[in-house]
Amino acid sequence: MTEEVKNSPIVDFDWDAYEKGETQGAKTREELTQTYDESLNTVKDKDVIEGTIIALNKREAVVNIGYKSDGIIPVNEFRYNPDIKVGDVVEVFIENQEDKKGQLILSHRKARAARSWDRINHALENDEIIKGFIKCRTKGGMIVDVFGIEAFLPGSQIDVRPIRDYDIFVGKTMEFKVVKINQEFRNVVVSHKALIEAELEQQKREIIAKLEKGQVLEGTVKNITSYGVFIDLGGVDGLIHITDLSWGRISHPEEVVQLDQKLNVVILDFDDEKKRIALGLKQLQPHPWEALDPNLKAGDHVKGRVVVMADYGAFVEIAPGVEGLIHVSEMSWSQHLRSAQDFLKVGDEVEAVVLNLDREDRKMSLGIKQLKKDPWEDIEVRYPIGSRHTARVRNFTNFGVFVEIEEGVDGLIHISDLSWTKKIKHPSEFTQIGANIDVQVLEIDKDNRRLSLGHKQLEENPWDVFETIFTVGSIHEGTIVEMVEKGAVIALPYGVEGFATPKHLVKEDGTTAKVDEKLNFKVIEFNKDSKRIILSHSRIFEDEQKAERNEARKAKRREKRQEEVPATPQIEKTTLGDLEALAELKEKLSGKK
Repeated sequence: MTEEVKNSPIVDFDWDAYEKGETQGAKTREELTQTYDESLNTVKDKDVIEGTIIALNKREAVVNIGYKSDGIIPVNEFRYNPDIKVGDVVEVFIENQEDKKGQLILSHRKARAARSWDRINHALENDEIIKGFIKCRTKGGMIVDVFGIEAFLPGSQIDVRPIRDYDIFVGKTMEFKVVKINQEFRNVVVSHKALIEAELEQQKREIIAKLEKGQVLEGTVKNITSYGVFIDLGGVDGLIHITDLSWGRISHPEEVVQLDQKLNVVILDFDDEKKRIALGLKQLQPHPWEALDPNLKAGDHVKGRVVVMADYGAFVEIAPGVEGLIHVSEMSWSQHLRSAQDFLKVGDEVEAVVLNLDREDRKMSLGIKQLKKDPWEDIEVRYPIGSRHTARVRNFTNFGVFVEIEEGVDGLIHISDLSWTKKIKHPSEFTQIGANIDVQVLEIDKDNRRLSLGHKQLEENPWDVFETIFTVGSIHEGTIVEMVEKGAVIALPYGVEGFATPKHLVKEDGTTAKVDEKLNFKVIEFNKDSKRIILSHSRIFEDEQKAERNEARKAKRREKRQEEVPATPQIEKTTLGDLEALAELKEKLSGKK
């Protein structure tokens, strides 16, 4: 444009109005206002339009939407996009064209939310990669801002590797795929892991195709579980089962390896279809049995630590990976096979004797009772017949009591040898398990390692005395203590018991005696050998009645005989003098002869 044109006058300028001070010219103020308004964008509340960021600081962004005033948006609404800058075009939601201060109120977050649901569904349908801002942690994962919608990122979908520290992802913007949408509740699930799985699958196929059994590879400990260790072989994972970590027994893989540790592993097996790879660590070391002392033999003493307990025995590790079994029967000389936990526990340091050693099958039997002398070697010396001891009751049977005098020395007290006087139906009536009882050795069975014992033999046999007291026909006071099917048990003096059959319990009035009734009883049988006394109450009055009847019959017979004898003349009684005269006469006659 030339200087002449620049300085040329305005043809339609109203100089008259200018001289009068009317700078607006011919147009009215209303016309000018209308013209100004028409030059601005027409906006409505709740609309979503585009605006340009014209200023930006740490707290807010100033956005020009072509309106008479600019809008202010808090900068935290752009957290999902840390690269936001002046000049960027963004979507805004018209909340209010003019507040009390005349300020245009805009929202970028609401603008995104208004269109986000369509975008989310479109991304799922088209398998698109979208960006999201990780806002915070939540139970089981993270909350991600995607298009203004809060989506859930499960912890397992953050990466292909297990995540140990979730907090390092908070505040980051990452790429995701939408994997699930609940239309009813408008819940969205996203995944970052899905982006890299496809690439990893291809890597896995390539790696597995090159694998061979027995191949040794370097890997990194990726995850440790109670049952094994997952190893990253460079794009594909393998598992070392806990039993393949060490030749020795371990309770947890953490005893052998640590997270992120690099180590060499050997491939034991793999599955092309399921992409499972079984790895081994201990196989890179020689088997401990091969390094076992070649001079070790049965009868030698060894030391070790109990590593496993079972009811039937304990496994003792005498060297890493070399174990021997102590069967419960080799833990004590006792005949009572208890649980092995009664003798040992895991972690115990023990000394044992090698009983059997099979190097080919890698098996070893051990014993600890052999460290003590067999108590039956000199049983006759320490427990001779007739000797008295104190034993501990172990258990009962219907026929007697099993006791233990010392560990490994057992004996039986037959039920008939518990008491001289009491009729014992079961040993539990006399003693109890765990109680001490005094015994006398009656017999020794060394072959079967069993003693015959007695308790009553510690006292004199009272039946020698009872024989003189409870004679047949004697009468004693007794109390009925028990009614049984065949009669009643009667308690007699001196702690002895007798027995009466039902017919001998009938009283004189015809009724039958009952329990706790005290009556007189007659002894009708006494057997010292079988320790049996048979009694009768009814025999007492029956014998009296019988005696009375017999006496009456005798009297009748006497009366009858007297009636049958004829009357005879009365004869004078012979006196002592008459007898002497007769004796003299007899002597004279004898002399003449």
